[in-house]
Amino acid sequence: MQRRTFLAGAAATAMLRAADPWEQLPAITKRIQAPEFPNRYFDVARYGARPDGKSDNTEAFAKAVADCAKAGGGRVVVKPGEYMTGPIHLKSRVNLHVEAGATLRFIRDPKRYLPLVFTRWEGVECMNYSPFLYAYEQTDIAITGRGVLDGNANCEFWWPWKGRTNCGWKKGDVNQAKAREQLLAMAEKDAPVSERLMGEGAYLRPQFIQPYKCTNVLVEGVTIHNSPMWEIHPTLCRNVTVRNVKIATHGPNNDGCNPESCTDVLIEGCEFDTGDDCIAIKSGRNRDGRRVNIPTENVIVRNCSMKDGHGGVTIGSEISGGVRNVFAENCKMDSPNLDRVLRLKTNSVRGGVLEHIYMRNVEAGQVSGAVVDIDFSYEEGNAGQFKPVVRDVELRNVTCKKSKFGWTLVGYAEAPIRDVRLIDCAFDGVLQPNVARHVQEMKLQNVRVNGKAVTS
Repeated sequence: MQRRTFLAGAAATAMLRAADPWEQLPAITKRIQAPEFPNRYFDVARYGARPDGKSDNTEAFAKAVADCAKAGGGRVVVKPGEYMTGPIHLKSRVNLHVEAGATLRFIRDPKRYLPLVFTRWEGVECMNYSPFLYAYEQTDIAITGRGVLDGNANCEFWWPWKGRTNCGWKKGDVNQAKAREQLLAMAEKDAPVSERLMGEGAYLRPQFIQPYKCTNVLVEGVTIHNSPMWEIHPTLCRNVTVRNVKIATHGPNNDGCNPESCTDVLIEGCEFDTGDDCIAIKSGRNRDGRRVNIPTENVIVRNCSMKDGHGGVTIGSEISGGVRNVFAENCKMDSPNLDRVLRLKTNSVRGGVLEHIYMRNVEAGQVSGAVVDIDFSYEEGNAGQFKPVVRDVELRNVTCKKSKFGWTLVGYAEAPIRDVRLIDCAFDGVLQPNVARHVQEMKLQNVRVNGKAVTS
């Protein structure tokens, strides 16, 4: 059975290569359409919101959202000023529009993010603190405008829960480690999600923006600072657009945009300067990811810029549900604190099929690690029974002026990385020899490393 599955996958890969996979882009793009909203406006000031940087405006936002949804949809408008608030839960047909000069600053008291909501935390479903901007099973939702979303996290609030001494935490302080282990253990035993109660005493930080099981999602124009954890985390969503967003935040696990188990996603024109991966494509972790078993597919990343981060475009590590059809093009990356251009990370505990991943026309000034990194030894390493599959990965016209490696590709002897193609690529300023272990069908075509041609 496994051999038939592999042969079928290989045949599909060969067909895609023959037809040029980028020809799929117009059809995918056509399906990804930003939601439209009725011409109705609900100014939060009419509901008692005060832009004084002190008042708690949570109730005013909730009332404005409820009235907007009840009327059939429209814009909840936030005028210039500084608004303190707790969590905001969006409803169908509601566009939260934060005007230029407006800042939403989120209250630091964790109790304000109760009651618990259904969420996914590091790829595992559970009941946890509400994300700051959250929607569950809604249709046509948006967060737009040129204003600022400030999570108000720092090395005194939220970030120390990670348990790292470089950001406020010291031995003896509370941290997430125990609850994280408990959550993973519950998931391995298939405990019902309703019994996976986190929240107070667990110290699992909430995400900033999380639409969950939503259809037709738009995040556009806003600037995001100081998130407790992941910034934009659409989960089990369909038809997602993230456009012209600016993210600058360097806390622990401050990934920029993490579509997880989503279909038809467009990330374009965004700026990332992050404390973790700029873009991280995910699909659930370990047994829980295989239980849900929904891949992320049809993701387009274009015209983005990446500064600091662990990876510019990353796939994994919570990738047990698999990923396919990722297209990244026309991006610019440049920072001594950006580790990689393209990164795939998994292991035999996570597993997953990662296939049909394409990058073209990407310019990198410098990265600190490898231009392309595929790593099967991430975290637990080869300690499980779910050998990952990585196949059909192509970089075309990707350039980098300085890096430690051109590529580091490390698979397993019993589960090699397959069909990696570098075409018309130039990597200069490479400091160490490239690494390719347990890789089959690697093709180098018109590739130059430090000015010298390299062949397969």
